[in-house]
Amino acid sequence: MIDLRRLRILRAVAHHGTVTAAAEALHFTPSAASQQIRQLARELNVTLLEPQGRGVRLTPAARSLLEHADAIQARWERAEIEMLGLGAEPAGTLRVAGFPVALSRLLAPMAAALSAEYPRLDVQILESEPGESLDLLFRGDIDLTVVESAPSTPALSDTRFDQAHLLDDPLDLLVADGHRLAGRASVPLVETAREAWILPPPGTTCHAHAMTACGAVGFTPEGRHQALAWESVASLVANSLGVALVPRLADLSPELPVTRVRLEGVPSPARTLLTFTRAGARERPSIAAAVAELERIAPGTVA
Repeated sequence: MIDLRRLRILRAVAHHGTVTAAAEALHFTPSAASQQIRQLARELNVTLLEPQGRGVRLTPAARSLLEHADAIQARWERAEIEMLGLGAEPAGTLRVAGFPVALSRLLAPMAAALSAEYPRLDVQILESEPGESLDLLFRGDIDLTVVESAPSTPALSDTRFDQAHLLDDPLDLLVADGHRLAGRASVPLVETAREAWILPPPGTTCHAHAMTACGAVGFTPEGRHQALAWESVASLVANSLGVALVPRLADLSPELPVTRVRLEGVPSPARTLLTFTRAGARERPSIAAAVAELERIAPGTVA
C-alpha cells in the first residue's frame, strides 16, 4: 500500500519545483525528502525523478501518479465535508488570505459579516501576495484565497485547486487635478499616447496590464517613473509627473489632488480576481459561506 506521506512529498516537489523547496515547506531535510521519494519509487518500481541540470524533473510516471494523488486529496476534502455535515452551520476556524487591496476591500468586510452571522465561526485573515497565498493553500495553512489572475496563475485544469471568477476590476486613468483630462467623465485610452506615464516595475502583473491595455489601442506608454504601491503611484501623479492606470478597487488618499477618469472602449481594461480553494473543499460550510459573501460584496466594490 502506498504511503500517503510520501505522495504528499512528491506533490510538494511538483508544486514548489525542487526537492529542497518542498522539504523546506514540509519541514523536512532535503535528504529526508529525497529518501522518501526514492522509497516511493522502489515500492512502485518506477522512476519518479530524473536529473535536469542542477535540479530534477518529474518523469511521466510521476506526473501520472500525481493525477491520482491530487484526486485522493480532493476526495479526502470531500470526505471531511461529509463527516462534518454538509448542511451544518459554519463553525470552527476559517483561514483566508489575499493581497492588500483584496484584503481591505473584500476579505475584511466578508470576515465582519460572517462573524456577525455565525458566532461559532472564527475568521482569520492573512495578508500575502498571490504566489505565497497559493503555496499556503496547497500546504493546508489557509482555506481560501483571493488572487489576481496572471500568466503564472494555475490553469483551470489544475487538479490541485478549485478556482472561480469573483470580479473584474476595471482600470481607471489617474491624472492630476489640473490635468487637461481631469474634467472629462471618460476618455479613450489612446488620448494618453503622448503623455508621460507612471508605470509599475517590469515583470509585475500590474505592468503587464498597463502595457497590454495601451498596446491594444496602438501605443507603447513612455514610462518616466516606476512605482508599485498605489499610494506611491498616486503621489507621483499628484505632482504632475505623469498619468497612470489604477484599479478601481485601489484605495487612494482623498487628500491627494488626483482624479480618476473612466476609460471608454470595449472591452474596458480590467484585471480579474479569482477565489481559490483546494480541490474538493469549496463546499465546506465555512468556505461556502465565505465565497457566497464575497460574491455578494464584490459587485458593489467596483460600481
